[in-house]
Amino acid sequence: MGIKKSSKVSAEFNMSSLTDIIFLLLIFFMLTSSLVTPNALNLQLPGKNKTPQTSTEPSQPQVINIERNGTYYYNGSKMTLGAVEKKVRALKKSKGKNAVVTISPHAKAKNDKVVPILDIAYRYSIKTVLTEPR
Repeated sequence: MGIKKSSKVSAEFNMSSLTDIIFLLLIFFMLTSSLVTPNALNLQLPGKNKTPQTSTEPSQPQVINIERNGTYYYNGSKMTLGAVEKKVRALKKSKGKNAVVTISPHAKAKNDKVVPILDIAYRYSIKTVLTEPR
């Protein structure tokens, strides 16, 4: 008799279910990544300005120095963080869009002393120049 035994095991792998899962994961990550908004400071790098400045009055530079131990100096006067914020708020009221602050940290100043000043300038929409640590 010609009866054959079919004892061969099929070693094929069905890829269709795996591709469905991969596409679902891809769609999930694409949707969730578009909902995430970055929480970062908007820093403008130095370079050419697209619009020419029309301000004819020379403005006094406002400088905030941050010392090694974390003390703040606003135009040479020692101040607390709250006092610096009041000065920055007054600067924004007087200058409006033309308000500019230069932040000059010490090379050994900790970041947790520099970031609050950057945050204050960001909250009041003041253009900020962060100099290289001295």
